[in-house]
Amino acid sequence: MRNPLRTLVAFTAVSFVALAATLSPAAAQAWPDRPVKFIIPLGPGAGVDITARLVADKLSTKWGQPVVVENRPGGDAFVAITGVLSANDTHTLLFAPASTFTAHPLLHDKLPYNPKDLTPIARVTNTLIALGVPTEIGVGTVKELAAKIKEQPNKLNYASVTGANDLLFAAFLKTENLEMAKVPYKDPVTAINDLSENRIQAFVGAYAIMRPRVQAGKVKVIALTNTQHAQALNDIPTAAEAGFRSLELDGLVGLLGPKDMPLAMREKIAADIKQVLSDPEINAKLAATGQVVNPGSPKEFEAALNEQSGKVVEIGKILGIKAAGN
Repeated sequence: MRNPLRTLVAFTAVSFVALAATLSPAAAQAWPDRPVKFIIPLGPGAGVDITARLVADKLSTKWGQPVVVENRPGGDAFVAITGVLSANDTHTLLFAPASTFTAHPLLHDKLPYNPKDLTPIARVTNTLIALGVPTEIGVGTVKELAAKIKEQPNKLNYASVTGANDLLFAAFLKTENLEMAKVPYKDPVTAINDLSENRIQAFVGAYAIMRPRVQAGKVKVIALTNTQHAQALNDIPTAAEAGFRSLELDGLVGLLGPKDMPLAMREKIAADIKQVLSDPEINAKLAATGQVVNPGSPKEFEAALNEQSGKVVEIGKILGIKAAGN
């Protein structure tokens, strides 16, 4: 990790500027005129995957066009992002958690894409991001986990989804003076399987992907990183409620497209998504899988992205990420 913090500040300032491209209302309403594709940087079963498929199904009916969800995990989300940008098509969009890309300038010396080429379309949900542990290790709180790690420095393993969540847990470990070995995974589903078998002892990622193992009694969620307490998971504290603000980060999820997508088109898509998410049936399904429905316009999504990027800057300061040679 070698990029200077100023790179991230520049990324924040220029990445999510809503473009004021012109488009007649009639042209915007005509979209889509062919099938739409949502590309996801995570594998099947992830929280964002569940959300995308529920939303895509409803939008397909509303738009009168197929809305296909395509999983392209791996490569720290580069595979999915470059896939969207290389298509350069207003009908091929990125459906992703912001945490997969807001941390890129801190994680990579050189990016295979230009962040300015992505533009916000719609905020969709806030994924409930959970800190899970194997039930087998007998840990019930973050405090107890910290104590166990301290007793066995570098003897326990952790994993997390790539991006900001990965940095978040690393910053937590540093803040609490804890030493834990990181195990990389291409697909978080595989990590959850290993978590449930106590091959790794902590995982930070979407609650939805842990839920089956939680219900089976193999995994216990000891905290949520989200800033707001989740009514659907009332017995699980937020990181702040557990006394560890160093583990606080919202699971922002939204839709992005190529930079030349006209504002009127993006506003139409955002409005359609907001209408779809007002359906009590889909709302209930998303709540059951650990999503907080939170639709927003292109400008609202842009503001939320910038806020998260600011949080990532602070995480970078904790970790002391700097340019090579500094």
